This record gives sequence, C-alpha cells and structure tokens, in this order.
Amino acid sequence: MTSSSDVIEDAPQAPGQPIDAAAASATLGGEKKRSIEQIALLIFIIVPFLALLAAVPLAWGWGVSWLDLGLLVFFYYLGCHGITIGFHRHFTHGSFKAKRPLKIALAIAGSMAVEGPLVRWVADHRKHHKFSDAEGDPHSPWRFGETLPALMKGLWWAHIGWMFDEEQTPQEKYAPDLIKDKTLRAISRQFVLWTVVSLALPPLIGGLVTMSWWGAFTGFFWGSLVRVALLHHVTWSINSICHAVGKRPFKSRDRSGNVWWLAVLSCGESWHNLHHADPTSARHGVMRGQLDSSARLIRWFEMAGWAYDVRWPSRSRIDSRRTTGEGGSRRGKEPVEAA
Repeated sequence: MTSSSDVIEDAPQAPGQPIDAAAASATLGGEKKRSIEQIALLIFIIVPFLALLAAVPLAWGWGVSWLDLGLLVFFYYLGCHGITIGFHRHFTHGSFKAKRPLKIALAIAGSMAVEGPLVRWVADHRKHHKFSDAEGDPHSPWRFGETLPALMKGLWWAHIGWMFDEEQTPQEKYAPDLIKDKTLRAISRQFVLWTVVSLALPPLIGGLVTMSWWGAFTGFFWGSLVRVALLHHVTWSINSICHAVGKRPFKSRDRSGNVWWLAVLSCGESWHNLHHADPTSARHGVMRGQLDSSARLIRWFEMAGWAYDVRWPSRSRIDSRRTTGEGGSRRGKEPVEAA
C-alpha cells in the first residue's frame, strides 16, 4: 500500500438547510451492507458472468442474430456512457454542468448500468479519489502489499471483493450535494426499478420485433445478461487493472495507469493516469489516438447547449502534469487532442 494519494476535497454541503435525517439516505439500504444485500449482489455477479461464459460456445453453435447483437451494443453503451459521463465525470467530479433534462437522463442511464444507486456510486468514488491507493481507498489493488501473492489478492479485492465489505461509504459525508437534490435522491432510491427496466427492455424489444418467445429469450440472454456482465467487468477493471499496470506519463500520487486496450469498451475511462492527474478534466484521453467517446459526447452536448462550463484540458494544464524525463521530452511532439 502506498502512503500517498490523489486527494480531492470532500464534497461540499449543498447550499440551504442542513440535511435532515429523513432525507439523508438516498438508497434503500443503510450504512452497513445486510446479508440479503450481499446475497443479491452475489446473484447479480454470478448469473450474468455465467451467461458471459456461455456466450462464446452458444454463438459458435447457434450464432447470434443482428437484433441480439444490436441490443447488446446499444444497451451496453447506453449504460457505459451513463456511468462515464453521468455518474463519473458529471456527478462525481463536476467536469461540466448540465441542463436539468440532461442531468436526469444521465442519472437514469447510469442507473441502467446496474452498478448500484447513483449516490452510493458517487460516494464510493469520491472516497476512492481522496485516498487513492492509500489507506482508506475502498478498492485499491495494493491493499495487501506489493509482493506478487499480495497483488493477486489485491486485484481480486479491487475487482470484486470490496463490494462485499459490510462497511459502506457514508453518503451524507461524500455526496451531500446529491442527497439535497430531491429528484436525484429519488432516482437513486429507485435503483431496483431502473434495474428491472434495464433487464426487461431487451427481451421486450426482441420479443416484439420477432413476435416470438425465443426472440424474447435471446434478447434477454444477449441484451441483458451478457451485456451486464461485460459492462460490469470492464468497469471493475478500471479499479483493478488500471491501478496495477499501464503507462504513467502524468504525475499522480497513486498507481493509476493508461491501459489502451480497454479504451473503447470503457468509453475512454481507461486513460486513467491522466484522470488521476487531473480529476476534473472532461477529457481523459488527451493524446493523439487516445479514443474517448465520453468526451466526444460531452462536446456534442455542449454544442447543443445541454452542457456548459465544461472543463476541457488546455495544453499548458496537460504539460504541467507531465512526468519528467522521456515522457516530458515529447511535449512538443504529442499535441493535446481536441474533443
């Protein structure tokens, strides 16, 4: 475990009256994870993962229709961008401001990724940044030490194990601004509803398009189960893989690295070293060739007038965060990519 972290300040209290006890919980559970919640979590990890394992032999044996593939891709990137643009860059870090309809749409889209309630997700991630790869980080792969056995154990912890920890991040401490918003608090508390909607839409569409129960079943298999498993493990890989390996061209007080082969599937989140060097930046892939679909969509939202006060990285800001040595000597040859 390293002793330093990429620290950001605790989320400030939203203006107005203090948060009352009735409004303090933006999730249905308490601050300790109950056994029934852990069992539900286990089911939502195992069942989609088994579907993901079965996907390859099933696709080889029976194939996958264009409709099923389309449902998988559409709902995957809907949820992925809901997480990366909404939960992460907007709600957690304030990389841009959003008009009210876009804010609500991002909250719902992120909830449909089935990665937990909005407020819980944001609270966990803000705590992660405050203690990144140091004592207090909810999911550092360096939690158990730096030997190979310790790192293997730590990777499992960062990828999945931490979610079964009974102690949960205090949401009133790390996300009071979201709790204060009645609509966002309601969306967060309605996580079970958005999970049902997310899982039900692909089989509903598949069944109606094909007018068959088989079309509904394959829509559920590919568009719901396989999609959720793939998205979960890509997202969790940012916590585990991107804090254990990858290039580190920018200065950060943790082990965050850039992992290029996750960039497309993670919607730009795997350019993780820059993110920890400059957490509020609206763009994570800042160099030529670093694909960042989330930044591109934020740019389109800005052009449409739906997003404003976007924190785009400037050349000088990026250069000030470069490491010295070989990486720093290439400043003039590696331009900052426009979104």
